[in-house]
Amino acid sequence: VKGMLQHSRSGSGQKDLTDINALCDEYLRLAYHGWRAKDHTFNAAFKTEFDASLKKIEVLPQDLGRVILNLINNAFFAVNERNASGEANYQPTVSVTTSLSPLSGRSVGGEVIISIRDNGTGIPQSVVEKIFQPFFTTKPTGQGTGLGLSLAYDIVTKGHGGELKVETKEGEGTEFKIILPVTI
Repeated sequence: VKGMLQHSRSGSGQKDLTDINALCDEYLRLAYHGWRAKDHTFNAAFKTEFDASLKKIEVLPQDLGRVILNLINNAFFAVNERNASGEANYQPTVSVTTSLSPLSGRSVGGEVIISIRDNGTGIPQSVVEKIFQPFFTTKPTGQGTGLGLSLAYDIVTKGHGGELKVETKEGEGTEFKIILPVTI
């Protein structure tokens, strides 16, 4: 399956200098408008906090864009699910932030951290260890293939030498962090 999916990719496999803030902003808006187009009743607040000091870094922009889009879509799914529960005074919110961590043991240029946080349903602790496995999904039948996080993990770790971390609390929300080494 991974071979088939990689074969279907249209990316050149060439890393390009990319503005991470612009990439995150573009995919956040794309995901939001995609949700609104599918469901006119969907509504969620989204917040951005981009580190203006970030320089362009070399990444595979199409691949990294797929990861960001997948994580944001998952965040919108989670807040939509929690909103559907009818919880009083709940405001669905998805936040995307970027930052540069200058200290790193892996790269001389530090690390770029992309954080995608939601205040949705959260992920049960019993399944957190499985979420990056191919074909594992927490979504209802027909709403997820179980490939998004698996591919995202491979793109970040194998394609970019980075890390993909998750912090979650059931009933309160989830935060995914994409950590990319910066080479000078």
